[in-house]
Amino acid sequence: MPRPTGQRTCTGTPRPEAAPASPRPFRSCLLRSLRPPRSKRALTLLALVSAMAFLAFSALGVWQVQRRAWKLALIERVTQRLAAAPVSLPSPDEWPRVDAARHEYLPVTLSGQWLPEKTVLTQAVTEWGAGSWVITPMQQADGTQVLVNRGFVPQGQTPRPAPSTAPQTVLGLLRMSEPGGGFLRANDPASQRWHSRDVQAIAQALGLPRAAPFFVDAGIPSARSASLTAVETNMPPAQGWPRAGMTVVRFHNSHLVYALTWFGLALMVAAASAHVARYEIQLRRAHRDRSNQPD
Repeated sequence: MPRPTGQRTCTGTPRPEAAPASPRPFRSCLLRSLRPPRSKRALTLLALVSAMAFLAFSALGVWQVQRRAWKLALIERVTQRLAAAPVSLPSPDEWPRVDAARHEYLPVTLSGQWLPEKTVLTQAVTEWGAGSWVITPMQQADGTQVLVNRGFVPQGQTPRPAPSTAPQTVLGLLRMSEPGGGFLRANDPASQRWHSRDVQAIAQALGLPRAAPFFVDAGIPSARSASLTAVETNMPPAQGWPRAGMTVVRFHNSHLVYALTWFGLALMVAAASAHVARYEIQLRRAHRDRSNQPD
């Protein structure tokens, strides 16, 4: 028996040659097999949700582009400053004009006497794991104090005390204060629980009347240095803890990937909205044609 040829019906079975094809097979299939058109209220709500999603994804993409520009500028600034020669610490008259754009990560030197009895520990996570930064004030000859991050100490380790007799000289990087605390964790000066290096709060809690509004990370790491190897992370420093020179100066920059992801999601929302709009238009036309047909 010969196999019937020709167009297929809505159910997928072949249409015999003798049967005339519908002039509008797609609309006919829509009417017989699919739902009626959505109401104007549903379409309006769907359009609003789609527009909000498109704008939100686009805004996140633009934000990541801006973050990428900021990160590239930060990387360039830090790289240039690490290669510069150390300079003297800003004087008290210059403190009000010290800001991140012009001074952060600047190599500096300072001299003075440690105040080891005023050492505090602030929460830290480094390549060595979880632990603390060891913050000890240094009293300068002019009577001002500067908080110095002497380095990192892992959990369970005891930092060696700072010498309190002869004056010392520290070479490090100028850093800006970290007010408030960590993520979802506020500093608690009364209990000496510090989740960030909040210079003003630490100085007030330690009773330092002339503290600088910034702190110094002891040691200058290299911007081209590789991460610690597995062997190095299991070896304590030769002079004991804390370990200086742990300032993060190599920054990950994946903002372009994030931006493309958000823009891609925005395009997907736009394409899906256009598909739904086209489908609803065809569905409405098919129902309108049916209503115009005589019984």
